[in-house]
Amino acid sequence: KGYFMKPEFLKDLIMYQIYPQTYLDTDGDGIGNFQGVIQKLDYIKSLGVNAIWFNPCFESPFFDAGYDVSNYYKIAPRYGTNEDMIELIEKAREKGIRIFLDLVAGHTSIEHQNFKESMKGPDNEYGDCYIWKNRDYDLETGPTPDNYIQNFFPEQPALNYGYARIKEDYEQPVDAPWPLRNREELKNILKFWFDLGVSGFRVDMAASLVKYDDDEVENRKLWQEIRSWMDENYPESILISEWGYPDHAIEAGFHIDFMIHCCKLSYTSLFFNEVGTWDGKACYFDARGESSADYFIEEYTEQWNAIKGKGFISMPTANHDFQRLNCGPRTFEQLRPAWVFLMTQAGVPTIYYGDEIGMRYNEKAPTKEGSKLFLGPDSPKGERSGSRTPMQWTSGKNAGFSDAPEEDLYLPVDLSDERISVEAQEKDENSLLNFARNLIKIRKANSALGSESEVEFLNTKEQAYPLVYKRYNDEQCFIIAINPSAKPADYTLDSPVKDYSVTLKENCDIDSKDNSLTFKMKEFSFAIIELNK
Repeated sequence: KGYFMKPEFLKDLIMYQIYPQTYLDTDGDGIGNFQGVIQKLDYIKSLGVNAIWFNPCFESPFFDAGYDVSNYYKIAPRYGTNEDMIELIEKAREKGIRIFLDLVAGHTSIEHQNFKESMKGPDNEYGDCYIWKNRDYDLETGPTPDNYIQNFFPEQPALNYGYARIKEDYEQPVDAPWPLRNREELKNILKFWFDLGVSGFRVDMAASLVKYDDDEVENRKLWQEIRSWMDENYPESILISEWGYPDHAIEAGFHIDFMIHCCKLSYTSLFFNEVGTWDGKACYFDARGESSADYFIEEYTEQWNAIKGKGFISMPTANHDFQRLNCGPRTFEQLRPAWVFLMTQAGVPTIYYGDEIGMRYNEKAPTKEGSKLFLGPDSPKGERSGSRTPMQWTSGKNAGFSDAPEEDLYLPVDLSDERISVEAQEKDENSLLNFARNLIKIRKANSALGSESEVEFLNTKEQAYPLVYKRYNDEQCFIIAINPSAKPADYTLDSPVKDYSVTLKENCDIDSKDNSLTFKMKEFSFAIIELNK
């Protein structure tokens, strides 16, 4: 189908996610801004990434950290102006970096002008722009969530894209006037920013627009329409979804889907331990070595086979909605095997700001702008602010993030004695920062490690550790072995190997006898080898 065509740059894409509130503050108000990002473009380029994705940066009352948009056509003043965004786009482009923004497509803020108009009554021009269950409210005091459908928090009323199945009198079909009008407004928003040079959007809660769409048919039709419009008018621009089911999202017309915490549990089974936003137990990347990668391998292989040649999976190092890799009992030395895994997978890598230096999930970070998710009255989980703390640039005041008084910072910086920084890691050739840079260089230099090449997991159900897989294409073949546990683990390849070369290894011996190859892996070890033809 036509919407499976994709821009050429996708095959080499490596994304860097920035939470703009906490990257770099240049005006002393304690909140990061786009001039701060402009100052750090050389640093970002040095990582080897070629795209930046920003969390929502549009005008907002910030009940939910910007995921409640009041004006999709204006940059929030805390970050700067539209002109600052244009400057950032242009200066990033000069360094070979594309800019992706975040599109909150299914709802707005209660402060959006359309909602203010819509609440005046059903006869208002914007009366059906949102989904009203009833109009039993006083215009002076305004509506409550009992009157309208909310998409997430009460401050986020759902836009009316219609219903796949009609159950109540207030529900409208997908081809009613306002559901169609809201689709056109989506295109208007995309057009506005594409025309200013934005290269793509990550779409928040992408499968949530059409309601009662149990089989997602209508949501997929909606996005296929958007994608067809993009292919005709902006063929070099892309859409990235928060869907969680790549086979559904790619069919819907998205170029990339995140395989993370919200739907498929493969990421959870690999990385979520006892500490963090979301619950986790004995994950695979754990020193105890008591888990299995079977669930991940099964799900990932199924999804990869369904979408290859059509679009991409992305498994990020972390993101703004869940804990960083460095959390709970996981130690700093355990991060390197995780990085090897994430940077050698098929699909598009995404690096969450600060993970390149091993920033820690801060369990003590306070709730800020809706960061606490209500996961149940007795749940200690749900706090997202621990992954949103200021970037740690230096060992100086506020970790080099801001000159503001400590009490004015958007979130407190890490105050622990073990706090790491870009400044310190730049000086250490063995630092995680330089290790991450080297991994990205290795990926970019070898086509078989790229996004489009094949992946085949070699583990058996009988042997959980180490994790061993093959990445290959017509030109090259690599074997990657990773032991994320503190227990030694060996693995012998079934097929004979005549000749190989080591690309990268740590805490691992490789024994080759009689054309047989055995990885003798110590704790927290890895090896990347190329099989020579």
